[in-house]
Amino acid sequence: MSPRITSRLNLISLIVALLTSAAISRLFFLQIIKYPVYSKLAERQQSFARVLEPERGDIFFKMKDGEQISAATTNTGALLYLNTKLLEDAEKIYAKLNALTAIDRNLFEKIIKKTNDPYEILKHRLPKEDAEKILAMNLPGVGLKEEKWRFYPAGKSASHLLGFISMPDGADDFFGQYGIEKFYDNALRGEQGNILGDADGKGVPVALWELLRVDAKEGEDVVLTIEPATQRAAEEELGRLKKRWSAASGGIIILDPKTGAIYALAAEPGFDPNEYQKEKNLGVFLNPFVEKIFELGSVFKPLTMAAAIDQGKVRPDTTYVDKGEVKIGDRIIKNFDGKAHGERTMTQVLEESLNTGAVFAMQQIGGEKFKEYFYKFGLGEKLGIDLPGEIRGDLSNLESGREIEFATASFGQGIAVTPLELAMALSSLANGGKLMKPFITDGTAPQIIRESIKPETSETITKMLVDVVDTALIGGKAKMPHMSVAAKTGTAQIPNAGSKGYSDQYLHSFFGYFPAYNPRFFIFIFLERPQGVKYASQSITDTFRSLVDFLINYYTIPPDR
Repeated sequence: MSPRITSRLNLISLIVALLTSAAISRLFFLQIIKYPVYSKLAERQQSFARVLEPERGDIFFKMKDGEQISAATTNTGALLYLNTKLLEDAEKIYAKLNALTAIDRNLFEKIIKKTNDPYEILKHRLPKEDAEKILAMNLPGVGLKEEKWRFYPAGKSASHLLGFISMPDGADDFFGQYGIEKFYDNALRGEQGNILGDADGKGVPVALWELLRVDAKEGEDVVLTIEPATQRAAEEELGRLKKRWSAASGGIIILDPKTGAIYALAAEPGFDPNEYQKEKNLGVFLNPFVEKIFELGSVFKPLTMAAAIDQGKVRPDTTYVDKGEVKIGDRIIKNFDGKAHGERTMTQVLEESLNTGAVFAMQQIGGEKFKEYFYKFGLGEKLGIDLPGEIRGDLSNLESGREIEFATASFGQGIAVTPLELAMALSSLANGGKLMKPFITDGTAPQIIRESIKPETSETITKMLVDVVDTALIGGKAKMPHMSVAAKTGTAQIPNAGSKGYSDQYLHSFFGYFPAYNPRFFIFIFLERPQGVKYASQSITDTFRSLVDFLINYYTIPPDR
């Protein structure tokens, strides 16, 4: 063989050897060094995964006969979107869509200007029937996608109790905001499930028997103690009351004083949880019964009187001489009318709402014992209701030990509490002296927090409050001949915001329970900044009486006298 041919063969052999070596090196690199990377890539390309979303639980009201009425549920429909890449004859498509469901013209024109855009949302929350009709029209560039949303059938009703759901900034899911939606969010939302398995090159699952499936855990339903007809009656009465006196806000709570179950909780101003995003004032979302505190005035006097009676320091017929004012240190406390009423019994103190009489009762037991009773009544503490955001009242003035603070607190000034705190404290006067834990979830076992006063004290103070209604409230005109009702009004000056002293605006309040000696219902009403009326007896009495009449008729409560 010639040297020339040998040289060529050697060159070819070298090239083959180099190529073989390179191939082996490449295979080693891919199969050994890069194995974990390509293994995961292949797994992703050949695997199938899907998240299974749970259905959010519903919320129900409960009728007096036990029937459950939907308060919050999840609707399923469609989202309507446009693919401007495929859109043809925009005007014709707009006309067809608008004939079926209202379409925002400005939004439509804005979208069609975005050429080559495959996904622009045109409308949310299309009902299934409308979506099916649009689908049947087979319009080019018009797409539909399943959409679910929270729906509140009763609109604004009980909005402060229910709350709503929304997707906070930066979140990738919806969460309960305010009310029951927030408090029971974990139970309502359930738990996600998933499906894992092999897929073909197009992502279609194969070998179904090899799939790993974990079903979603559906959200739990929540049934409330709220009775819808009672809730509606409270809301209608509150709406009329607020409008009549041009008040800034107000609230009504109706509950069972023996158990703590709440049948109605109405607050104004309210909001529609279906359209919460339209509300500009975020403060409206706060539940004033648990998330705000107020100085509530003379409705505290029965608590002061009950404490003095419970200590054996006064009786209903105990007398003192009302001089129209009482001096504490360098401060002078006067009656609301500035008048001296002479010799008065403790019952008359409540009937005539005398500030000096409340101070007298407080002084008989002493400031420290008086403070102890206010804490026993649950004032200044969270009561543990199943609602979010509950705050405690502010009794810090009583910690000063100054007699003037005890004196003003005896008639509800200088201390601030949530309306719920005061409602439950006053309820203990009705039920034998038991401070009950309030609740709004059906099936909750009643729970006694503590004994606030003796049963005999409860009976005594109830008799005194019945006398208030029968002889004093609007001159005895509020007396019900066939039903014993215990009640008391309160008129409190509203403190100046950010400074000491009080404004010329008032907060009116009213509580009552009946039948007085075996109560089925307790009602508490408050009205903030009413206009054109000075006293709560003038502004709220008719509303209270209307609610009593409704409850007697609706629940067929027999007369007790």
